[in-house]
Amino acid sequence: MPRIDIAEEVTPKKAFVWAVDWPGWCRSGKDRDLAIGSLLDHSERYAKVAKAGKIDFPAFAAPDVRIIESIEGGVGTEFGVPSAIIDLDRREVTRTDAERLASLVEAAWTILDGVAAKAPPTLRKGPRGGGRDTAKVIDHVVDADHAYAREIGVRLKPPSPDDREAVRAERVAMLEVLCRPSDGAPLAERKWTLRYAARRIAWHAFDHAWGSRIARSRPNDAASRGIPAQSCSPAPTDRLP
Repeated sequence: MPRIDIAEEVTPKKAFVWAVDWPGWCRSGKDRDLAIGSLLDHSERYAKVAKAGKIDFPAFAAPDVRIIESIEGGVGTEFGVPSAIIDLDRREVTRTDAERLASLVEAAWTILDGVAAKAPPTLRKGPRGGGRDTAKVIDHVVDADHAYAREIGVRLKPPSPDDREAVRAERVAMLEVLCRPSDGAPLAERKWTLRYAARRIAWHAFDHAWGSRIARSRPNDAASRGIPAQSCSPAPTDRLP
């Protein structure tokens, strides 16, 4: 049976768990057990990310879970962000590993763009209203990706979410960084390692694709806001084609 190795960050109020080798497959809950349950509930959805990244994805089940690293969470955890950089994130990344991680990050963006393209402009609100509409969700992700880009050393002007070419250019530049081998040290003399960057960026796209009101709203024929893909896996050098 395939086994899923997971890591976790836990506080008294919230826990995040994630699949160590599958960036973006990360879910939260009020405690560890609820977070693990949510992670497994999202396995079929994450399988679509793996498929989009042309990565074989085994079938996982509850008995296959093994926690291999646990860390105390902090303010970021309770706020709702998987913010802990753990020892496993500091492992060396070979070129093959880097290209695989980058492919999964790109696939998470692809899934988000596809889900958003089918969502109605106005999303269903919660019992007390609130929440973002589809365009606002995508705007938020683009803004967050710009902040993430700076964490890994990409310095471009903030793209307008409606400027598809600018958004694509920033994504390509981010993938270019993620495609490079790494000794596990922080990128760009900041804090994020390559493995953590891939996990955080893919999680955010995946979370808004499947965990937000976009996924729970009825699809219609809304115009696509998707960004053309740019895979780095065939690249023989540090530069993307």
